[in-house]
Amino acid sequence: MGEEILMDIKKDYVLSKLRDEERIDGRKLDEIRPIEIETNLISKAEGSALVKLGDTQVMVGIKMQPGEPFPDVPDKGVIITNAELVPLASPTFEAGPPDETSIELARVVDRGIRESEAIDLTKLCIEEREKVWMIFIDIHALDDDGNLIDASALAAISALLNTTVPAERFGLGDDFPLPVRNLPVAITSLVVGDKYLVDPTRDEMSVGNRVITITSDKDDNIVAMQKSGSYLLSEQKFYELIDVSVEKAREVRELLKEI
Repeated sequence: MGEEILMDIKKDYVLSKLRDEERIDGRKLDEIRPIEIETNLISKAEGSALVKLGDTQVMVGIKMQPGEPFPDVPDKGVIITNAELVPLASPTFEAGPPDETSIELARVVDRGIRESEAIDLTKLCIEEREKVWMIFIDIHALDDDGNLIDASALAAISALLNTTVPAERFGLGDDFPLPVRNLPVAITSLVVGDKYLVDPTRDEMSVGNRVITITSDKDDNIVAMQKSGSYLLSEQKFYELIDVSVEKAREVRELLKEI
């Protein structure tokens, strides 16, 4: 059976269930799949986390080293986020340099951490204008069953929460915990007509790439938003989606507090 025919069958099935206010995996429209978080799995990393969101799996490793600050923020540490989507994770991923999907994924995760000021970067200044700590967040998709953004964002903040700054290794004093002060959580929804499906699976995405990701912080402030695809939302539906995203983020954030 051709891939296009299979996608059409999946699409018809998703839409037929949605007409009855149901999802193909039995979840409610605003229900997130089961989440598992494991930390400290990579011994050579300063911090790491594996997140399982249903059958979607993402590993994040954190590396740190001294480097030069950006000229416009000479007294703050540096965050650099990269995402790697290998063919092993999904038949739609191809080997080679980062494509638009991986670049977008890294940017959305990075924006949530940066705009929420999740890390106190001023405490990562070693010598103003000369040397600061650089944080490298490396995202590796292991299995893509939809919604890599939320899984990656959750894995990133989970890894940062158990990161130790390796000062002793570089002769810069004693090691110390990374100063994490906020817990941003991304919630992605698939928009289908006047409905939305929170935490869409890969099969649900067969109806089209019309998604919106809303990232909120521990105080329920919206710190980042990403819209993909061509579609319109009424003002009422938009604010409803914001409320649901913030509420779901609160639920997920409780898991982070246990790390």
